Amino acid sequence: MEVGRQDGRTANQLRPLTCTRNVLNRAHGSASWSQGETKVLAAVYGPKAGTKKNENPEKACFEVIWKPKTGHVGKAEKEYEMILKRTVQSICVLNVHPNTTTSIIIQVVNDDGALLPCAINALCAALVDAGIPLKHLAVAICCCLADSGHILLDPSKLEEQMMKAFVYLIFPNSTLSVLPEEPLKVRGEPMEHGLIASSTHGVMSVDDYIRCLERGRAATAKLSDFLRRSLQSQVQSDTSKLG
Repeated sequence: MEVGRQDGRTANQLRPLTCTRNVLNRAHGSASWSQGETKVLAAVYGPKAGTKKNENPEKACFEVIWKPKTGHVGKAEKEYEMILKRTVQSICVLNVHPNTTTSIIIQVVNDDGALLPCAINALCAALVDAGIPLKHLAVAICCCLADSGHILLDPSKLEEQMMKAFVYLIFPNSTLSVLPEEPLKVRGEPMEHGLIASSTHGVMSVDDYIRCLERGRAATAKLSDFLRRSLQSQVQSDTSKLG
């Protein structure tokens, strides 16, 4: 049975995607990412010499600062910062620039649902724009669970509020579809497989979570393809301008 959505999308259909790099002049790397009416800007500054207190000086350090569209930073925003930092540490090669700190600013332009996944997708594009060494990219998506048991992908803000529960899922953008027999490494650091992080809001059963995981993983193929094509087209554009 097909679920009706106010904007006419099917349950598995994502909102229109837009990605633009190098949108801020003073940042070392920047990007904007939009999914429907949700839009986030990500800016990367660094790396700069020195690490923060309680950080390992033998590895690169990252700090993430979340700036909401309005109001002050609260508990939810602090959780977003923590998940974003965990994602960055997972996908970046940390032993290339030891004893340095890179600052990442996330600015919310508009929130119409699936805000954290949009921020993570913007973050990855900004890291590429800044030339930060990466083991691989990450892609994120939001899956909603309706009272009827149906799962909806990439919800609007109204859909998030109406759902029984929803989960943000962050996957490594890797060409591997199964776990390798031997752990793969990039410059001596292990690559992530399966799931980098997730954040659940509301109550759902283990079975429902697994269904969201499966549906979300399948949908990230489109996100990965869009991110890859977007970054490649802009690199080619930059190259043609230099020529």
